[in-house]
Amino acid sequence: MAEPPSWDPPSPRVAELIRKAATAMLTAPDDVFEQVDRATLGSASPTLTADPVLVDAVRATNHLNLMYWARANVEAPGMRVPPNLGPSTLGIARDLVRRGLDEGSLDLYRTGETTAWRQWMQMAFELTSDPAELRELLDVSARSIFTFVDETVSGIARQIERERSELTGGTHAERLEVVTLILEGAPITSSRASTRLRYELDRSHTAAVLWTHGREALGDDGALERAADALARAAGVARPLTVVASAGSLWAWIPGDADIDVESARAELRADLPDVRVAIGPRGRRMDGFRRSHLDALAAQRLLHRVPDGLQVVTFDDVQVVSLATHDPDRARAFVDRTLGDLATADPVLRETLRTFLREDSSTAQAARALYAHRNTVLNRLQRAQELLPTPLDGHHLEVGLALEIVHWLGTD
Repeated sequence: MAEPPSWDPPSPRVAELIRKAATAMLTAPDDVFEQVDRATLGSASPTLTADPVLVDAVRATNHLNLMYWARANVEAPGMRVPPNLGPSTLGIARDLVRRGLDEGSLDLYRTGETTAWRQWMQMAFELTSDPAELRELLDVSARSIFTFVDETVSGIARQIERERSELTGGTHAERLEVVTLILEGAPITSSRASTRLRYELDRSHTAAVLWTHGREALGDDGALERAADALARAAGVARPLTVVASAGSLWAWIPGDADIDVESARAELRADLPDVRVAIGPRGRRMDGFRRSHLDALAAQRLLHRVPDGLQVVTFDDVQVVSLATHDPDRARAFVDRTLGDLATADPVLRETLRTFLREDSSTAQAARALYAHRNTVLNRLQRAQELLPTPLDGHHLEVGLALEIVHWLGTD
């Protein structure tokens, strides 16, 4: 391995300016984070951005690298920062390989580097207007930032090669390869795919996507497999087909015509595996159903990933209308604001009461039972909720109900 580069330290004045800028970044990093995340994810491949777990991993790595570099420059301004090749950073290499991505995906770090550099330059121009100081500050900072990113990216690329070598030819690699062919609609026969997967495709399947609540919850390597087994038990079958999608997510297919007892699965997961979240697709038949159920589970995952903490298991049936209605988030938000008016930002209890009332066929008695509330309490809430609507509820049940479902699943932000 080549010796790390060495260079002279900056002048005391420039060192102090770098320390001041790095401290400011550590104190208020959110604006830098937001811009870097937007740039990197905007240039990432659709395979990556379609998976919320991978998106979270990229964001976490962005933030970790920015803070790592800034802390180093508080301690030793302008000096070489060793590459950040800890477990969290290298974990994304494993995820990329498992999803069939390669070193080209690391270009997103270069995009993030460019965005962060623009932010850093803005801070530099605010710190000094002296041409000599500014020239030295930018030269020293560029050397430190670009060397850090180059060495970190090179380390991740080496890890990708190691991961690819370890996975090639293994059971996991073959499963992932075959499943990817099926999901992409490649010309592979059902019998051939069944043989390679050791899983019969010519029957019914219910797909599930399972993932951990956050990368910090990955200490228990078997948690996702145990959660998949819990789903299988809730459907009355012995074992599901599972494929590791990333370090923090698992794809599963539950065979058979029996429905998953979702309430039973929820209870077991809540008690034993509270950090695992699950999105379940509808049951489908044969290879096309295998694919369709999985794609619908992914759509449910994307919605569940955006709702506030607390909801652990969701089925596609729960969210399919909202999934369709929020394909364009900006238009969905405008629809909510236009349809609900002041109710969109009012007491959540009022919205939930009206949502339940509409779901219960506009029956006050049924809504009261569902909400465990007195009928008069429900009537009072409904009256207040309707007073906040911009148009009368009569004749607009469908629009109001859909808007309330969107807010229920995605919140009001």
